[in-house]
Amino acid sequence: MSTRRDALFLLAGGGSADLAFRIAQIALPLVVLQETGSVAATGLASGAAGLPVLLSPWWARRARQWVDSGSRLAVVAAFQAVALAMVPAAAALGVLHAAVLIAGGLLLGCGDALSNPGRSALLADTGDRWGEDRAVMLLTWQDGIRRVGMVIGPPVGALAVAAGLANALLWIEAATVLAAGLLAVGIVGERSPSAAVMPSIRGSLVGRQDVLYGWIARGAGCFTWFSFILGLSVIGAQRGQPGVYLAAGMSGYGVGSVAGTMASLAVIRRISPVPLAAISWTLMGLCWVGMGVWTTPAAVAVLAALSGVTVVLGIAAISMLITRSSAGAERRALLSGQSVVVNASSSAGYLIGGPVIAVAGAENTLIGSGLLTAAVALGVLLVRRNRAARAGEDCETAEHVRRDRDHHSGRAA
Repeated sequence: MSTRRDALFLLAGGGSADLAFRIAQIALPLVVLQETGSVAATGLASGAAGLPVLLSPWWARRARQWVDSGSRLAVVAAFQAVALAMVPAAAALGVLHAAVLIAGGLLLGCGDALSNPGRSALLADTGDRWGEDRAVMLLTWQDGIRRVGMVIGPPVGALAVAAGLANALLWIEAATVLAAGLLAVGIVGERSPSAAVMPSIRGSLVGRQDVLYGWIARGAGCFTWFSFILGLSVIGAQRGQPGVYLAAGMSGYGVGSVAGTMASLAVIRRISPVPLAAISWTLMGLCWVGMGVWTTPAAVAVLAALSGVTVVLGIAAISMLITRSSAGAERRALLSGQSVVVNASSSAGYLIGGPVIAVAGAENTLIGSGLLTAAVALGVLLVRRNRAARAGEDCETAEHVRRDRDHHSGRAA
């Protein structure tokens, strides 16, 4: 019962914090714009928050291993809450400016680099105590809850902003993050011996080539994600229906994600993880090609729902690879590496997304991004099969050499 309670507290805390983030995401740029009068400043906090995550393979190697219990996760959550409170506090005092936004973003990014993989590792450790494959089940539900927040959060945020609660939403986010940390107090994870070597992300991949293959497929999907978000936004604006296409796409994607979450455990037990991941992101790419060809709200909603199902299955497949092959310090390192892959590839995609859409057009960008995602995913599958085939040939050759040697030795005797 204690294990199930721990899992529930971790899922509830993470889900509520993520929902608060999705809601506050709508309010933050408006508060910054209102207080500073600068459009350029609206993205400073979010942009700065991504930097520590991208650099975490270098600075967080030892720190991420420290977050191996619920109590320590709560300490990081308190740090994040302080960082989040900097913006509404500065706005209330009338001193919100670029330096505060950058400082708050950097501090928040440091907390995110530790708390996100730390919570996932703690959840997986809890699943290990619960039973076989419970770790991947809990990580899949964590991802599913996050995706529900992606659908619910923005509309709730928009309604709250319309009611004049923009600044209050930022305070609520800080309080929710702190409460999520407190929910984890007392939960025990897999603690590494104090004398143990702190594994690097690259070192943890040794002997886990399949995890790398999964990251490549997922990274390609994250890199081209901009074509879905920005592309549908641009299409709606160009066709005189602002927000309609993106709303259809996000709603469909959310419904598909929930359906995929419910089916994922049964599917990943029947299909090998790497082929499943490759097929998943190939299908997602083809869905985006379809959106570029059949660009109507109804078609976008249906194709987005299918892509939501496939992405969840692909992520669950990678989670299974990580949870079955690692524990303790190496698991935390791998989950940190996965966070870096997702953040770095999506940030790079958004960086080039606007100019690409401006030159190629939103529909063509969706088609091109979909083809690129599918090509990378299929390429991963082909490379893996070729490596497996060569490894099999090498083993067969070695066996023939051994037999010949034994035969000649017998004749000599």
